[in-house]
Amino acid sequence: MTHASTSKTHQARGTGKIVVVTGGTGGIGRATVRAFAAAGYDVAVLARGQAGLDAAVQDVASAGSRSLGIETDVADYSAVRGAADHVEDKLGPIDCWVNVAFTSVFSRFVDIDPDEYRRVTEVNYLGFVYATMVALSKMLPRDRGTIVQVGSALAYRGIPLQTAYCGSKHAIQGFHEALRCELLHEKSNVHVTMVQMPGTNTPQFDWVRSKLLKKAQPVPPIYQPEIPATAVLYAAEHPRRREYWVGGSTVGTLIGDKLAPGLLDRYLARTGFSSQQTDTDRPANQPENLWQPADGPDGRDYGAHGRFDEQAKTRSYQLWASQHHGLVATGAAAVGAGAGALAWWGRQRHT
Repeated sequence: MTHASTSKTHQARGTGKIVVVTGGTGGIGRATVRAFAAAGYDVAVLARGQAGLDAAVQDVASAGSRSLGIETDVADYSAVRGAADHVEDKLGPIDCWVNVAFTSVFSRFVDIDPDEYRRVTEVNYLGFVYATMVALSKMLPRDRGTIVQVGSALAYRGIPLQTAYCGSKHAIQGFHEALRCELLHEKSNVHVTMVQMPGTNTPQFDWVRSKLLKKAQPVPPIYQPEIPATAVLYAAEHPRRREYWVGGSTVGTLIGDKLAPGLLDRYLARTGFSSQQTDTDRPANQPENLWQPADGPDGRDYGAHGRFDEQAKTRSYQLWASQHHGLVATGAAAVGAGAGALAWWGRQRHT
């Protein structure tokens, strides 16, 4: 395992609140790092690949905030604990912790090896658990702080070819709910919330281990990573909500699973294989991040975006509605009242 011994710090003007982002070198994690930095936070990035860490640190510095990159494998509890100590030593008390780091295997379940399954579970589930333990050890004595768990629509609804990932996200969901109840019982001012994500245009589809014949892709509709990142930032600053849903597809999936799970099983059995693969053959030498960081061999920074820019949505009306429940409810009530008034007026004309 890689331990939190390698770090890079960049000093910049100002000292905003301090956030830690695990898996902050690529995809949603990278976009989240940029969103927090733009909002004035000082940002510590925990990840395994040095090329991505260097680039993420520079992103934060370019926004005028202090930055720290620590080479860390979240599946190693002692490494995460050491990283948190290093953050507080260099930047100060941690205000917010965002768990994003993950890995996966695109494959039918019967083709996944036990050690591959264990590794996905250790990173995706235990990585979130270990990081949350460490964050709480810092926050609870101060009685303040926020932890944001980055989830997925797949935390509720499993899909084919992603059994390891879906299982880990389901586990995080149950863990999150149980922990939230405990904090509420203690009347703690430390908050936990979870953000359930849609299919997103991230580089993961070019560096997770795949046993598919074709290149993997997110299930459409696809959203740009800045949309989930905006949701994470909002959740961090409004953490009393137990969770947020991002994207109309997430809402549709979760509601459909509640109302007709058996029907959804059959639909996904018919469409779930083709919707997650392109027509292009998967390269035999495609990078993999299961055991080692994908940016290790060639020093490549993968950034936030994947190869689906032309297909990806740049806005989500559902996210706006999720963040403005009061306004939406007021508008709905006004529409309902107006419709009622018109109906009453129509009846009066005919009496």
